This record gives sequence, structure tokens and C-alpha cells, in this order.
Amino acid sequence: MKKTKGRILVVDDEKSMREMLEIFLKSEGYSVAVAENGEKAVEKVKKDIFDLVISDMKMPKIGGLELLKNIKEITPDTVVVIMTAFGTTESAVEAMKLGAYDYLQKPFDNMDVIRHRVSKALGNQKLQKDVSILKQQLKPPSLENIIGKSQSMQTMFSVITKTSESNASVLVIGESGTGKELVAKAIHSLSPRKDNHFVAINCAAIPEGLLESELFGHMRGAFTGAASNKQGLFELANEGTLFLDEIGEMPMNLQAKLLRVIEGGTFRRVGGVSDINVDVRIISATNRNLQNLIDQKQFREDLYFRLNVLSVKIPPLRERRDDIPLLMGHFLKKFAGDKKRFSRQATELLSNYQWKGNVRELENITERVVLLCDSDVIDVENLPDEISFVSKSEKVVVPSGGMDIEKLLEKTEKSYLLKALEKTNGVKTEAAKLLNLTFRSFRHKLKKYGIDKKIITD
Repeated sequence: MKKTKGRILVVDDEKSMREMLEIFLKSEGYSVAVAENGEKAVEKVKKDIFDLVISDMKMPKIGGLELLKNIKEITPDTVVVIMTAFGTTESAVEAMKLGAYDYLQKPFDNMDVIRHRVSKALGNQKLQKDVSILKQQLKPPSLENIIGKSQSMQTMFSVITKTSESNASVLVIGESGTGKELVAKAIHSLSPRKDNHFVAINCAAIPEGLLESELFGHMRGAFTGAASNKQGLFELANEGTLFLDEIGEMPMNLQAKLLRVIEGGTFRRVGGVSDINVDVRIISATNRNLQNLIDQKQFREDLYFRLNVLSVKIPPLRERRDDIPLLMGHFLKKFAGDKKRFSRQATELLSNYQWKGNVRELENITERVVLLCDSDVIDVENLPDEISFVSKSEKVVVPSGGMDIEKLLEKTEKSYLLKALEKTNGVKTEAAKLLNLTFRSFRHKLKKYGIDKKIITD
């Protein structure tokens, strides 16, 4: 289907004016509908989506100003231009106060006036959308904003660069906290679509009943609370990129509608009757095994193949330990500038931690220790208990005169038993879980070392 420059509704009770504007605007590449009075215009606005309404001021029953009020209630984003042959300064001011973008005096000197005013009005509408998007996000970063020197990250960088050259759908796979949205933004910023919008949504964070409206928009009255027409994220991302995070959480009924958009480039707003055409590249992400969800009948196989044309896998942080000191330095500079540094022991400890929450966990912990540490040097004692407790980085020294390994191991085991009980306020079942022991095994060890008090103190 041929792409139009915008959808315009022309409202005028004079047939010759309607036809003249319809013919001219279509020749300029716009999609045009007409209405012979305000009542029919209101009906059309309720059922269809228009970027611009050009309306006469003087019409029977519902005049231009009343029509303007109705339009702004139904679809606030639609731009309205009022035209009249009986214009006064007072009527022009009133129209602008009610939300009209422009005011035209008839008859027109030439059609260049219409061409210029329509172009300017729609350009302003696009600018308002751009500002709305920019308020919600930072400029998409380039590849240089993703930190990593490890071999696995270099391989990923190469895949991102090649992937960005295509318009095909991309599936980003990685554990929670690995930076899937950052990768999606990098793909967008390196692609031919970089000058258009990058729009993101977390499918798991939006209630099922609202997710469809967020993606596709809705018409006024489509459901309780739908007080006006609303554009969805697909419209906002037109000619750009839409990032669908946690795609595995999308309900099955919406998966079918998403598949339709991918295959045909069209959708309808909730409660709408007209198809909307969009050109959107979809990047989706998941930390779940979609193949398992397919086997469990929780994810559509045909949608999976459409989303997974290209894929990028992000390695977890524990598999690229060489990058941990780099990330620590990056986050430390972000939260403390040049005022603080990690000690060598703290750096070793953090580099050997498992980081189940990946980069996000590292960022959060760095922010926390910066806020709580008064010293210029962040040392081991400043780190959270969960990190120092599971440390495997303690320096091991074997004395030249030898040692009793059994006694040392017993002492270490007893120390951990006491620490676990201290952390759980003496609750043995919780302490056993903390050490990954069965309660029976934990109770046996307590008896072995003569630890039988409920509340332990050092």
C-alpha cells in the first residue's frame, strides 16, 4: 500500500470547497476524507484516525468552534485548522484558545497558502510527538557505550554491527540484568533508522488488560476510562524501532495481533475500525527459554520464527570476569566521580562474585557502597554481607612448618555455622537454607561443634 504523508479530514458545508480541497490535498500525497457538516465530522472522528482536520467556521447545527471542542475531547493529538470567510480578530483568538493550531481566511490567494499551512501544521504535530518520545528516553547509545573487552563481548559486538545493517526482526537473549535494552538501542543507533524513534516497552510490567492499548492505542469509549483517542507505541515508533522487552510474558491473544503487524504492517486501535499502516522494525528480548514456552503451548511457534530472524546472545557477567573491573570503574565514576576508588582486596572480591543479577546488580551495589562509605577507599568491610560471605578469594598461605588442615576446615565450618545463625537471629531452618544444607545435616553439624544455643553471639 502506498504510504501517505498524513490523514486529513475536510469539513465544509459548501460542496465546491470540499471537492477543491480534497482534489488538491490528494494530489499533494495526503489521504483525505470529507464531511459536509459538523455532525458527520464528529461521527468520522469517533470511528477513524486523522492527523489534521480542516474545518469551516460557519456551519449549521455544529459550527467550527463547537466541532473543535468535540475533536479535542475525542482525540487531543489531532491538529485542527479553522477557516472562514467571515473572520474577525475575536473569533480567531477564541479558536486558538480552544486549541486550534491555525486560522485561515477565505478565499485563499492561491493554493500555496494551503500547501504551506498544512505542511506546517503536520510538521508541528510530528515535533510534539518527537518531544514526547525524547522526554521518555535518552538518545540511543552507540556500540561504544557497551563496556567490555572480553572475547565473548567482542564476538557480540561483531554480531550487533552485522545485525544493525538489516531491517529484519531481532531477538536479544540474555539473563536478567545483562543489558538487553542497551543492546537493542545500540542496534537501532547503528541502523538506517537511527534518526527516527526508538520506543521501548516491558511486556511483563504492563497489566494484560492495558498492554494491548499501550501497543496499538485505543479509540474513545473502547473501554472504561478511555476518555479520548490514544496513539499506541506502534504509531509512535513508525519508521523507527520498537523494543519489546520480556516478550515471553506477552499473552497468547496479543501474540496473534503482534504476528499480524509483523506480517502485514497493519493493525487497528482497540475499538477502531480502520487499519493503520506502519513501518516498524521489531527488536524483542527475553530471559526465558522460548522453545520451552512453545512446548508448553504458552508461546506461538510462528511468532517465534518471525521474531528470531536474527539473534544476539548476551553473555552473563560471571562468564566475562575480565570486564568486571572495567564496569566497576565505570559505575564508580558515574556515582562518585573521581572522589572514591576500590581497594585491591575489594576489587578481587567483586571480580570473583557470581553476580546472579549481572551488570544491573553490580551497578546497584556500586551505588550503594558509594553512598554508605565515608572513606575515599572502598574496602572489603564496605561491601554488602552477601558478597563477603560467599567470597572465595581469601588469600591461602601454607606455613613452611606445615599445618593441620582438618582443624582449619573445622574452624572455618564452625565459623560459617555461627555466622549463619547470627544472620538469621538463631532460626536454624533459615540458617540451614543460607548454607545450602538440609536441616538434618545442619543440626548434626551443630551437635558436632557443641553449638546448641538458639541465639548466638560472637
